[in-house]
Amino acid sequence: MMTQLLTIWSDSPALSLAIWLAILVIVLYLGRSHAHQLFRATGRAIHGSMRLASRSISQLEQRLSARNRDVLLAMGRREVEEAIERDFNRVYDIMERDLSRYPKLHRRIADAIEKIEEDYQEASDTPPLPPAWSEVVETVSALPGSSDPAVHKVLDNIREVIEDAHRETVKLYQKSSRDRHRVLAGMQPQWRALDQNMGKVKQTIDGLEERSQTIDKQMQEYASIRAGEEQALNSLTASSLTQFLIAGLVLFVALLGGLINFHLIAMPMSEMVGGTSYIGSMRTSDIAALVIILVEVAMGVFLLESLRITHLFPMIGRMDDRMRRRMMIASLTILTLLASIEASLAYMRDLLALDREALNQTLAGTAVVEAQFRWIPSIGQMMLGFILPFALAFVAIPLESFIHSLRTVLGLITLGLLRALRLVVRMVGGFANHLSKMLVHFYDMLIVVPLGIEQLVRNHSGKSKPEKPEAESVPWDDDELVGKSAEVKS
Repeated sequence: MMTQLLTIWSDSPALSLAIWLAILVIVLYLGRSHAHQLFRATGRAIHGSMRLASRSISQLEQRLSARNRDVLLAMGRREVEEAIERDFNRVYDIMERDLSRYPKLHRRIADAIEKIEEDYQEASDTPPLPPAWSEVVETVSALPGSSDPAVHKVLDNIREVIEDAHRETVKLYQKSSRDRHRVLAGMQPQWRALDQNMGKVKQTIDGLEERSQTIDKQMQEYASIRAGEEQALNSLTASSLTQFLIAGLVLFVALLGGLINFHLIAMPMSEMVGGTSYIGSMRTSDIAALVIILVEVAMGVFLLESLRITHLFPMIGRMDDRMRRRMMIASLTILTLLASIEASLAYMRDLLALDREALNQTLAGTAVVEAQFRWIPSIGQMMLGFILPFALAFVAIPLESFIHSLRTVLGLITLGLLRALRLVVRMVGGFANHLSKMLVHFYDMLIVVPLGIEQLVRNHSGKSKPEKPEAESVPWDDDELVGKSAEVKS
């Protein structure tokens, strides 16, 4: 068929091909204006469509950014409000526990001060000897001796009386000094009690001061969040990303613990349920082991919800204290029973492993050798089977942080994808616009001979008029498009 078409004008393929090329060039020359309109209209249509899509994506991006901002601010307000409420409750507890006893403490301090004042008054020093006694002693000692025995005896008696009185005075002073020291020694417990009471007051005041400083910082943060400051948004975003990473890491560790727990009870469950039955592509024993682990996790979630540590189920937190306490006891009881069952399954696994080892030794024709200290791994497996369920019960705490921070992370990821999509759409629109121009010039290159002849004829006849340059569509940016739409609306 191609050979017949090629030789339709002449037996020479080259001449026939030249005729066909000439016909094709003439046809393209005659349809030049329509082809140009087709290329340019198609390019403008694609560019306009991509520009409209980019504007729609930009509006969606703005709405999503505003939503992420609102979500971050709401989460930040809730967290700061809860922190402030906790601090106010602690301040109230301090006021009720410590400062409510302040009148009694003040009375004790006043009694201690009064007792110390009384003891101080009792411990006041008294002079041992008035100055007149020393002058009398010096006067009697300075009297000249006399030959009269009566006078000499009188003087001796006076000296002895004075010396005896002096000794008695010294003894009384020493006794009063010992009494004062005993009183001062009795004041020591009062001093210590007063110091302890003042220390308690200082500790209470310091605790209130620290709490007040913490509340001031939290109030400043709360005011910053309410004002929607950029610094607060950045801080909340960084906090959400940090919580997401930490909670994801803890959940990954919990997943590894769940896998260990699954392999710990999978083999004995196959002996109990049967290892030949299947539900779909999974064995029934594996599904039973997974169900036990998931029920343990669920009981742990309900237990923490009952204790109001987590808030995944607000309905549980809104229960009255009596129902919540009953639910807590029921969850803890079921979790303990499941942990006991896992401990027994772990012990059963050790027995099954021991039986298989003995069977392999019997089939190999060797004597069965009992391993020493076999009870050590048995106890270890039982303890592991009992502890792992309680460890998995605390997975609700990182799960709650992961879920709350996941909203922020998904919002940031979606926002990034929308920005990338908007960039791609704008690039496609610009590429389509420029491709239409390239196709116009490429079309003119195919018919360059007729165009050259037309130009020569026009120049020779002198009737050529300058062609008006065709208006090219200039792509608008999104900001210019929004501005123009606002002007049109106004």
